[in-house]
Amino acid sequence: MIRAIRSARTQCEERGVIQRECAAIRAQFRQADNGGRSHNLAKLLYVHMLGYPAHFGQMECVRMIASPRYSEKRVGYLGAMMLLDEKQDASLLITNSIKNDLSHSSQYVQSLALCTLACMGSAEMCRDLAPEIDRLLRASNSYIRKKAALCAVHIVRKVPDLWELFATAARPLLAEKNHGVLHSAVVLITELCERNAETLERFRKIVPDLVQIMKALVISGYSPEHDVAGVSDPFLQVRILRLLRILGHNNEAASDAMNDLLAQVATNTDSTKTVGNAVLYETVLTVLDIKSESGLRVLAVNILGRFLLNNDRNIRYIAMTSLQKIVGTDHNAVQRHRGTIVDCLKDQDASVKRRALDLSLALVSATNIRSMMKELLIFLSSCPPELKAQAASGIFNAADRYAPSQRWHIDTILHVLTTAAGDVRDETVPNLIQLITNASELHCYTVHKLYRALLADISQQSLVQVACWCVGEYGDLLVRGECREIEPVEVTEDDVLDALETVLQSHMSSPATRGFALTATMKLSTRITDNVDRIRKIVSIYGSCIDVELQQRAVEYNALFKKYDHMRAAVLERMPVIEKNASGHAYGDTAGETVKEIQPVKVKQGEPLLPQLPANQVCDLLDLLGGSENPLQPSQHSTPHLPINTASTAGGDLLDLLGGLEPIRPSATTMTVYEKNGVTLTISCERQSDSGLTVTLTASNSTDSDISSFTLQAAVPKSVQLHMKAPSGDYLPAEATAKLTQVVVLNNPNKVNLKMRIRISYTRLGSAFQDTVQIDSFPGVTAAVH
Repeated sequence: MIRAIRSARTQCEERGVIQRECAAIRAQFRQADNGGRSHNLAKLLYVHMLGYPAHFGQMECVRMIASPRYSEKRVGYLGAMMLLDEKQDASLLITNSIKNDLSHSSQYVQSLALCTLACMGSAEMCRDLAPEIDRLLRASNSYIRKKAALCAVHIVRKVPDLWELFATAARPLLAEKNHGVLHSAVVLITELCERNAETLERFRKIVPDLVQIMKALVISGYSPEHDVAGVSDPFLQVRILRLLRILGHNNEAASDAMNDLLAQVATNTDSTKTVGNAVLYETVLTVLDIKSESGLRVLAVNILGRFLLNNDRNIRYIAMTSLQKIVGTDHNAVQRHRGTIVDCLKDQDASVKRRALDLSLALVSATNIRSMMKELLIFLSSCPPELKAQAASGIFNAADRYAPSQRWHIDTILHVLTTAAGDVRDETVPNLIQLITNASELHCYTVHKLYRALLADISQQSLVQVACWCVGEYGDLLVRGECREIEPVEVTEDDVLDALETVLQSHMSSPATRGFALTATMKLSTRITDNVDRIRKIVSIYGSCIDVELQQRAVEYNALFKKYDHMRAAVLERMPVIEKNASGHAYGDTAGETVKEIQPVKVKQGEPLLPQLPANQVCDLLDLLGGSENPLQPSQHSTPHLPINTASTAGGDLLDLLGGLEPIRPSATTMTVYEKNGVTLTISCERQSDSGLTVTLTASNSTDSDISSFTLQAAVPKSVQLHMKAPSGDYLPAEATAKLTQVVVLNNPNKVNLKMRIRISYTRLGSAFQDTVQIDSFPGVTAAVH
């Protein structure tokens, strides 16, 4: 049969061969007395391995398991493990056969029953047969005890309530000399400790026994039975180290008992072979997870540092993954291997590069900011496209936190924008503008540098936006040419306007970039004196632009030229310096703080919202609130708006611009539904109709590390229709510098009680996190939607 299947030239021909064979096997299964039952079932298992249906052989497996012949029983049990699972009703039929075979006189028949129960035993089967497994754990045959211990592991996983049944029998197994029994006993105890806190406390007493077993393995001589590449039974060593890690976690007494052993393993294990590296890696994980001594932790970090020099990329990868987890607690120890970690940025493997980037960004500090930033900028210029956004974000965060000077800070961000402006976050442009505004002594230097960058390349949109803004604000400094920090270059007014016109006319410029350029052109009308007419022509051209935003700007600027030219200088004055509070946020910035809901002001009926204005004051831009005791004076902190021509009787009612309309009050309110590990999720709801509801989910990250691959998944009752729109992104920067939104549209035609379950998934510092939250009430939603 195998030869016929392999000789088939096409898949159609192969299916024909298998169909004929299956038909013959099915016919022989129907015969009452069939001497080739095991042979036919073996054929069927091969067909199953090829991916073809073989479910019709399940009952034959049950019959062969009940056979007294070992050859048939062996194939029957093998078929049960392959064709049956706990969801099949036929699996319940073999429970009694397994129970009988567990008491069989032959150890091999007992072994078959144990293996089958450990492979596909359901919770009901495990409950029924658990006493038999407990009895076999005390058997005299080591072969059976090993199999019984592994079967007990499966039972504990399926029915955790049975832990106490096996906890008593597991302890004596540690005294076994047979490595197979010892290995399975350690696996069973590990499973018991992970499942139950009471068992964990009970087994902490066996730490000295485990230490003695481990020492015997480390100092034992060559044993051909257990030796693997010069290491004595590395599989057992790894299992014992993993159990010690669980027992020593958050327990000083247990940790002290294993410190000497861990130091001995770390120093005596050969690191030139993969087997030795496996034992060393498990040792390192144990040292870092228990309450170990500081010297031992440094030794563990040094082992990981040696792993970074290994030729095997897998070993380098796991070393950087482990260092990433401890860089916060053992920063100085990890810092010693900074050079090796930075060298891994040049690795050809993309996953190693990503881990090296994460670790390099975590190692940046105030003392090494210049050297580390130099390496990171070199990496940014040549890194794969999928890493540019992460590298740029990390460089920005490090520069914000550890910048030695404002000029260095500005130069670093401009370098990133020149290299990877298309991959930076949206808030980069306003953040850099704020930084430039506050560095008043560097205005001349910055505008010259950005002007040169604008002439060199207008494809980098973020860079062009900042350059246009800077030219518009400080164009007079650019034309004057009095810059000591940079080589002076003669720049005329026409040159500056030519550069801005190039941006406005370029097909590479986005609508937002054109808006920056048009505003900069308008601001230059108060910075320069000889080209005001040219600026007026440029602005008037865009009054009929197809882009609504650009058209609105141009119309407003034309109004300034024509009707309010006497106020143009005040309206277009320079931006004020943005003051910062002690926490580092600009005043008015809500980053890191809870935004309080704005309560609407209650006004009595018939009482005007604002005092009435005289007709001659309505058109005064700087006196919109005229008539008060302290009228607003023109200052650098004022942000004037265009005037609104209304009748004198309605001139002061700013909330009744269209006359007779009630003030629109916001209907959506916000509620926090999830706050854990620095991730906050809020919802705001707005009713669209009697059965329609729009839910806006807003996520923020208040930790000091960035979050990537952030996704939200929602589930609602079956009668509710759900439509999730595309999220605003999948990246949450640190310290709540930006937020992520996801809009969910719900339709509840049957008016059922509305509930929503949300799954939150994200990656931080290379580790994946997942959590679920259920929303039973929605803010601001009336009973009509429920």
